[in-house]
Amino acid sequence: MELVHFMVNFFREGGFFLYPLAAIWVVGVAITIERTIYLTNETTQNRRIWSQVVPLINSGNFKQVMAITSKSKSSIATVLNYGIARLASARRRDDVEKAMDESLLEIIPRTEKRTHYLSALANIGMLTGLLGTVIGLIAAFASIAQANPAEKASLLAASISVAMNNTASGLFVAITLLLAHMFLEAKTTKMIDSLEIASVKFMNSVVERRQDVEGGSDDLAAASHARGRAAHGMA
Repeated sequence: MELVHFMVNFFREGGFFLYPLAAIWVVGVAITIERTIYLTNETTQNRRIWSQVVPLINSGNFKQVMAITSKSKSSIATVLNYGIARLASARRRDDVEKAMDESLLEIIPRTEKRTHYLSALANIGMLTGLLGTVIGLIAAFASIAQANPAEKASLLAASISVAMNNTASGLFVAITLLLAHMFLEAKTTKMIDSLEIASVKFMNSVVERRQDVEGGSDDLAAASHARGRAAHGMA
């Protein structure tokens, strides 16, 4: 109850600019919660899909991989879909890598969506608090200019209190939203890095499997050629 009473008095004595500051903070918190939930769910789905497809990729069962990833809208599924689709028509590693990089260009804007608003809201909140402070100080000096000498001290103290409330509110909004922005940026970067690592592992697995298959084919061809020469010599 004391906290509620303090907040009510704080807003009552802080002036008009505390209300837009509160609105800015609420919008920032809503964006932070929504982005945190999205990134957490996306990271969980990526890990689940990746754990399912790793054994299939290592065994070269790309049809089964495609069957799993085509049913998911996760980021890792999008990356793998691009890569597997390109494998059907491309023989060079660079072509497949370009296709997977193209998928990241589609995913990154989706993961960074609305996050950049937090830094803008933090700056707007800071400037709004400073504007409230300046207007409060202007009102303070205007009030004491026409007041009785005995009342000047109390009026000045009350007006400065209003100005400092705006400064404190602006700093609170800016600090919390900047911290939220840093947290989401770190979480987004971590997820994108994991997608890049997964794409590299996918490509390495594909290249190793192709080398094994091509090497095996060369060995079979050499053995067949040797058997033909032996048969000709016996004839």
